[in-house]
Amino acid sequence: MTVDRTFPAGFLWGSATAAYQVEGSSTADGAGMSIWDRFAHTPGLIADGDTGDVACDQYRLYRQDVALMRELGLQAYRFSVSWSRVLPQGRGAVNPAGLDYYDRLADTLLENGVEPLVTLYHWDLPAALDDRGGWLNPDSADWFSDYANVMYRKLDGRVKTWATLNEPWVVTDGGYLHGALAPGHKNRFEAPIASHNLMRAHGSAVKAYRAEGKHRIGLVVNLEPKYPASQDPADLAAVARADAYMNRQYLDPVFLGRYPEEMTEIFGEAWPTWPAEDYALIAQPIDWLGVNYYTRNVTRQDPASWPLKATSVRQRQATYTETGWEVFPQGLTDILVWVRDRYGDIPLSVTENGAAFFDPPQAEDGRVQDPLRVSYLRKHLAAVHDAIAQGVKVEGYMVWSLLDNLEWSLGFSKRFGIVHVNFATQARTPKDSARFYAQVVASNGAVLADEGA
Repeated sequence: MTVDRTFPAGFLWGSATAAYQVEGSSTADGAGMSIWDRFAHTPGLIADGDTGDVACDQYRLYRQDVALMRELGLQAYRFSVSWSRVLPQGRGAVNPAGLDYYDRLADTLLENGVEPLVTLYHWDLPAALDDRGGWLNPDSADWFSDYANVMYRKLDGRVKTWATLNEPWVVTDGGYLHGALAPGHKNRFEAPIASHNLMRAHGSAVKAYRAEGKHRIGLVVNLEPKYPASQDPADLAAVARADAYMNRQYLDPVFLGRYPEEMTEIFGEAWPTWPAEDYALIAQPIDWLGVNYYTRNVTRQDPASWPLKATSVRQRQATYTETGWEVFPQGLTDILVWVRDRYGDIPLSVTENGAAFFDPPQAEDGRVQDPLRVSYLRKHLAAVHDAIAQGVKVEGYMVWSLLDNLEWSLGFSKRFGIVHVNFATQARTPKDSARFYAQVVASNGAVLADEGA
C-alpha cells in the first residue's frame, strides 16, 4: 500500500549548522575568543586535536554555500550567530566587521530565495563572559538580552524567525556537569544554576524581542523520548527522572511556569529554590518551538549512574549511528505528539535531525554514496508526516547538517553532512543524501510515498 506523504502547503524545508562548527576565522577581523576556542586549544579535550579555527571556512565561503543551498532547492537555512564575533567582550562595543558578516549572509540568502532562521546562542559563549562566571553569573540574562537586541536591530525584518537558545540541556549537561563540552566543568551544584540562568536569559531575550522585533521568536530544545526497559516500578521511576532531566526541565518552566518535581530528587541539596519573578521571566510566551531529534532512550534503573540513577539499554538487532545512537524514527513521531499533548498546539519545527554514518574522506567520481543516511532521512521524514497526520502543527524541517563539520569534542571524526567536505581543500560534494533531500523538497514530500505504509 502506497501512503501519500505530501506535506502541507507552505511547509518549510531547509538545513542547519552552528557558527563554531562551520565558520572558521573565529577570532578574525576583530572577533573575540569564545569558550570553544579555549576548549579546542586545550590539549586532550577534542579528538585528534581538531579545532574550529578553519572548520568549513564558511566565514569566507558563505556565498559558495548559499549557491549550493539554491542548487539543492533549499528554502531555509538555520544558522547561529557567534556572540563573540559581534561583541568581542560579550558586552559593550560592537565589532562592525563581525556584525557585517551576518548582514551579508542574510542578504545573500534572501537574494537566493533562502529564508534565514537565526539562533542567537549555539553553545559559544564569549570567553570574556566566561571569565565573569559565564552562565553561573546571574547577570548573564542581561548580557544575553543586550546582545540579542544588537542582532534584532540589525536583522529583524529580513530575519523573521528567531531562536534564543539551542539545546540548553547540552550546554549544562556537557559543559557544567560532565565536563565533556566547553567550558569543561564537572560540578553537581553548578549545573542547575547554569540551566536556570540559561532559561532566564531565554526569557529576557524574548521580552526584549517584544519591545524591538516584529516577527517570531522561540526556543530550540533537544528531546529524546524515554521508554522503560521493563514495567518494574524501579525502571518506571528511572524513566520519569530521565524524562524530567532531559525533556521537561526546559519546557515545563516555559509553558507551565515550574520545574519538574523530579529535579529535587535528581540533584538533592544541589537543587536551589528559585524566586517567583524568575519563573515569570522564563515563562514569556513564545511563538514557536524547535525540536531537535536524533534518537530515543530505553531506560532502566542503575544506582551507579550519576546523577540520574538511570542508564540506557542497547537494543539488539537495531541500527546504530557512528555516534552510538539508535536509529528509531517512531521516536520522532512520539516526541512531537508528546509536545502537543503536554504543552498545547504551539507551532513546531524539526530544527535538527540527521545522522553520522561512515563516509569516505574523499569524494570519488563526483559522488559520495551514503545509503544509510538516505534511509535515515526517508524514515524520519515519514515520521514527521505521521505526526502531522495526527494533528501536530509541524511547520518545517531542517536537516542536520548541511555540511560535514566539526562535531564538537568529536572533532572531524564524525560526518553528519548531506554535503561532503574535504577539510584539506574545502571542496564541497553533495552526497546521495543531498540529492535525495532535494527531491523531497522539490516534491514537497511526495517522493516519500515510496516508503509505503
